[in-house]
This record gives sequence, structure tokens and C-alpha cells, in this order.
Amino acid sequence: MGTLRTFAPRQDMRPLLLVYGNREWDDIIFREELEELKGKLNLTIVHVLSAPNDDWNGESGYVTAELLDRYIPKDRGSREYFVCGPDKMMDALEAELSKLGVTLDHIHSERFNFV
Repeated sequence: MGTLRTFAPRQDMRPLLLVYGNREWDDIIFREELEELKGKLNLTIVHVLSAPNDDWNGESGYVTAELLDRYIPKDRGSREYFVCGPDKMMDALEAELSKLGVTLDHIHSERFNFV
């Protein structure tokens, strides 16, 4: 008779960065679930709020090339970039990534519309 072995799932330790833009803190969906993922992945989350409360200490405004330059590695071709959101926002983000030298073959887009 064979033996049953169980294996703990391997944790993915590749560095991941999520730059997550929202209007306000309460607008962030899956906030708690994302925090839990940080315990399973090498995940850094940067929240960017366009209309933050007065006590907000994080990034504010919009996701720009200047903001991304502070967080993404200088070797831009060493990573893949996934962009998801409404068309207008995605067009802007793709342009900002391009300003930083990220080539289109490293940008993966998933567009959705609020119609």
C-alpha cells in the first residue's frame, strides 16, 4: 500500500507591486483580501487616492510617471505590467508607463466599461 504525502503549497516570492488608484479609502474593494495576500506573496501595495481625507499619509492624486518612477524598478524590462480599469484611465497609464521606457510588449491590459 502506498503512503499519502501532503505538501504545503509553495509560496510565490517573486516581487509583486500593486499600485491601486481609488477616489477615497472606503472605495477600495477587496482591501482586506489584498492585505491577506501580503502574507502569502511578496506583495507591496501602494494605494493612491484622488480625494483623500485630511489624515491620509499615502500617495494622493493620480497614478503618474513620477509616482510610478518611485516604485517600479529602474530596469523596466525586468517586469510585466498589468493595467486594468476604464478606458480613459488605462490610456493615461499606458502613456505614463511609456514615458518611463516600458515597452508595449511588457504591458498587458484588461479594459472594462461602466456602461
